[in-house]
Amino acid sequence: MGESTNVREARNSAGVRQGSSDAEITDDFEIAGVPDSFQRLWTPYRMAYIKAGQGQVKDEESCPFCIGPNRSDEDSLIVHRGKTAYVILNLFPYNPGHLLICPYRHVPDYTDITEEETAEMAALAQKSMRVLRAVSRPTGFNLGMNQGVTGGAGIAAHLHQHVVPRWAGDGNFFPIIAETKAIPATLGDIHTDLVAGWLDID
Repeated sequence: MGESTNVREARNSAGVRQGSSDAEITDDFEIAGVPDSFQRLWTPYRMAYIKAGQGQVKDEESCPFCIGPNRSDEDSLIVHRGKTAYVILNLFPYNPGHLLICPYRHVPDYTDITEEETAEMAALAQKSMRVLRAVSRPTGFNLGMNQGVTGGAGIAAHLHQHVVPRWAGDGNFFPIIAETKAIPATLGDIHTDLVAGWLDID
């Protein structure tokens, strides 16, 4: 049976030649696919949170990023409070020390924040990286903002920036096979270390 038009177009767009052998389109583990330059951080354990959907945040009263600053730093896992934005540990981390930088204002989009908020969030992201390097010595970072539901934002109603520390081999098989992420320290312990590190670094 010949290839469908869609399959043929997909193969062509991926640079796969007509008549390519199986060996040319499988990786070393003999899994079908076209290799690319991307590294992947698999986090299926977060699906329980994602399935709750955007409806879990209906307004500022139900927004965890609005509620958090009204509680103690220990209860909310806040690492630092700035003038217009703050730094908090992610309750559902990709990796130990996964930080979120949030404006206090309940705004959804990066274009909604002021120049002052933009500057402070950038400064907090830089200091977060310096603190994480001093405390846990990651060898890399992922920084970013997921904008909107289709952009992958878990809570699209309140802007937040991710600062994710990375180590070689941190995307291993365990989250993929067992849907479990091994975090080698409690959030409370990580919070204590990062708060102390924040005070030590200018």
